Amino acid sequence: MASSAPPKTAKKHHARLNNPFPRAVPAPAILSCDAAPSLSFPPSSKLAHAHDFAVGSRFRLRWDPSLGGEVSLSRVSSGEESRRAMWETVPGVAFLSAASATTKAEECRGSFALRDGRARLVPDRQHVDNIRAFYRCDAEAGADDLLRGAAFQASDATRFPVLVMTGLVTARKAAGASPSCSCCGLRAGRRARSAAAAGTGRPVLSARYWILLEEKSDTQVAFSVKIGDYQWTTCAHADPARPPLPAATATTAARLHHRPSLRLRVSARVHRPTGKKARLAPTRDREEVSALLPSPEKAEEFNRVFLTYASSRDERFFGFGEQFSRMEFKGKRVPVLVQEQGIGRGDQPITFAANLVSYRSGGNWSTTYAPSPFYMTSKMRSLYLEEYDYSIFDLTKPDRVQIQIYSDSVQGRILDGDSPTELLTSYTESTGRPPVLPRWITSGAVVGMQGGTDTVRRVWDQLQEYDVPVSAFWLQDWVGQRKTSIGSQLWWNWEVDDAHYSGWKDLVGDLRSRGIRTMTYCNPCLVPMDQKPNTKRHLFEEAKKLGILVRDEAGEPYLMPNTAFDVAMLDLTNPEAHAWFKNILRGMVDDGVSGWMADFGEGLPLDARLHSGEDPVAAHNRYPELWARVNREFADEWRASQVSSVAETAAPEEKDADDGLVFFVRSGFRESSRWAMLFWEGDQMVSWQANDGIKSSVVGLLSGGLSGFPLNHSDAGGYCTVDLPFLRYRRSEELLLRWMEVNAFTVVFRTHEGNKPASNCQFYSSRRALAHFARCAKIYKAWEFYRARLVGEAAAAGLPVARHLFLHYPSDERVQALTYQQFLVGTEMMVVPVLDKGRSAVTAYFPAGGGAWRHVWTGDEYGGGVGAQGGFEAEVEARVGYPAVFVRAGSPVGERFVSNLRDLRVL
Repeated sequence: MASSAPPKTAKKHHARLNNPFPRAVPAPAILSCDAAPSLSFPPSSKLAHAHDFAVGSRFRLRWDPSLGGEVSLSRVSSGEESRRAMWETVPGVAFLSAASATTKAEECRGSFALRDGRARLVPDRQHVDNIRAFYRCDAEAGADDLLRGAAFQASDATRFPVLVMTGLVTARKAAGASPSCSCCGLRAGRRARSAAAAGTGRPVLSARYWILLEEKSDTQVAFSVKIGDYQWTTCAHADPARPPLPAATATTAARLHHRPSLRLRVSARVHRPTGKKARLAPTRDREEVSALLPSPEKAEEFNRVFLTYASSRDERFFGFGEQFSRMEFKGKRVPVLVQEQGIGRGDQPITFAANLVSYRSGGNWSTTYAPSPFYMTSKMRSLYLEEYDYSIFDLTKPDRVQIQIYSDSVQGRILDGDSPTELLTSYTESTGRPPVLPRWITSGAVVGMQGGTDTVRRVWDQLQEYDVPVSAFWLQDWVGQRKTSIGSQLWWNWEVDDAHYSGWKDLVGDLRSRGIRTMTYCNPCLVPMDQKPNTKRHLFEEAKKLGILVRDEAGEPYLMPNTAFDVAMLDLTNPEAHAWFKNILRGMVDDGVSGWMADFGEGLPLDARLHSGEDPVAAHNRYPELWARVNREFADEWRASQVSSVAETAAPEEKDADDGLVFFVRSGFRESSRWAMLFWEGDQMVSWQANDGIKSSVVGLLSGGLSGFPLNHSDAGGYCTVDLPFLRYRRSEELLLRWMEVNAFTVVFRTHEGNKPASNCQFYSSRRALAHFARCAKIYKAWEFYRARLVGEAAAAGLPVARHLFLHYPSDERVQALTYQQFLVGTEMMVVPVLDKGRSAVTAYFPAGGGAWRHVWTGDEYGGGVGAQGGFEAEVEARVGYPAVFVRAGSPVGERFVSNLRDLRVL
């Protein structure tokens, strides 16, 4: 596939001081003005009357011409009144439009900002002229223009009938001026030539569109939108319902599979759509029509598609991937672009300082490593986009949603379900779910530390003294460390540093003999190693020689600033890069390693040159999935080889039946759970703040769970430390203790020393911290039996281990408004964490209809007797070491959990 030009990208890496208050992104959507494009239809056709059209056997589309025309999609039901619209348009308002716009990108160390320039070719009307259902016989005949225009291809699995809707998007150029968007001042269309202005009629922009609806499963309807080439007509009586004029060159079909980049491209051809019924305007000859068209050197293409549809004022929106500041998004404009989450993300003064010293590195409420173009609502409506293009979900209008897609076509799915759990199960059925984790990773604490062999052995002795259940040591500095301006950082050359970890194999073997695994660290980037004396393999040089690194415009390895040094990135669109990196992982595992952090994946430059030739902006969002995939493929291949080896020895009892590998990632996109085994939330600040501290870790955990990332956790205590004379964010003991209590109820309980270990309180810093770590590890151990069941549910149905209450109490408005205040573990446990400094009590909310909840430490019961008027709220003591944890009264899970706490001498 040939590459199209990337957006013009401005690099902001090297400025010493920057604007601490960068412009907010994204820019307003082009069509978010009050004067919305209108909808029309031929009054003399069958569309003048309401009509139902079948979509497969389970769904139907209803056309209603009243109030200007609207369409709604619903599931077929026995009673007409019981049908609920899964998706519906705003009466009389166009639900499809397009535009052409240039885009500029700003980039700095994994942070990105995309801004649109002047927009052109903005239609102000949508005309619907045909809606038709097609059956298998129609598809097999293969001669229908509508099916060809919609690029439909039938298969044995196709569920007929499929539905095609077609018409025109149009804009009549105002006399002497171009139509424009009143809300953002963006001009739509081209300035008429002076010769055209003296003609018999104003120019009319028109382009044909095709919308295809197809039942994909019992709970999903796929939709695709194609927009053909545009043309300008000049007939004095130009009618939007009339098909476009013919073109002697450039057919629409030739463009259906082409995806223009975000940057406007110059083309030598004039864009004119073709149609079976098209004819030349009788009042103009071919030369007169050409005179009104843009000159070839300025020809443009549609590279934006807008979908606009109805929403109710009280509808709440959840999802959009792993978000850290919000659980609900009504009233917001949500961009879907993978990038660094930022340092502070609006919390002050750290965001101000981060932006000052590194452009946009502070982030904002919407920046995240793992977004997803997916949502579900309180009205049980759900939709997701299937491609990787940059998109913006505009929820700022109370009565509608508008999606702006940076492409010339759209594919997605509309989901059906009567509850959030049904919607989430349907969603993950098509996007993918993680595998069942090996039990060793969830059997005890994962001890994250650094320092070398002697330090690890010393801390190991301390943990044994406190009888801490440990599943693994995670040693991210196995490759060696170097001092940089932001602290101790790793050498990104994925081999063990024998000087830092002398006797590496002995250490790994000794831990394994006690049932403790060893985990390490890697990422898809490499650095030159000429400054490290004991390097055995220079992986950067190897990859450069093989040609498997991302390239810049000159065809050289793209060296990108990352924190304090430059890195090159593996081009994972190249299959050879996959094979090469698997060999790196093989060497790591052959030394006894059982798992690793697969870091980064969010920083692919937007002007990169890739082996596949694909648009780098879409590849940017796809890269985290490619990164997870290469790790997952290796883990699966290794597992298969171990199973084969066991079969050959005929002595399987000698092998560990739970000997799988585990890796965890932070970057992701829609289908990452198909490949990633486990997520972690990246680099939170070591603070109590809401946007990038302990509170944000709970929001990220729960929002990710509502978005198809069911296995997730955070660094206990946070990561980002700042220790400057006038700006200090250092992990206090209280913060560490409270963060441990939260993480004792996530799928993995793992510590991290942070980027400046000496400035932070660590679990081994004091006897109090060690005792508390041991206590939390035992609490985590006590529900291991239930955790294994929930991991199975995640693999089978996509349901998260830690759950927002909305999943099980969706009609409760108080639940809908919750962010980080409390969460469920499965359905049988509820946690109300302390997330504020100096607090020793929390306010717990018990939803109506949920039965009674029993406090783990006191045995007191709450809720249960509440009627239909609402839930029950109570102030509950939660001193350090005794977090507010409840189990469902009478639950066998709760009884066993409490029994295990007694056995472990925690209760």
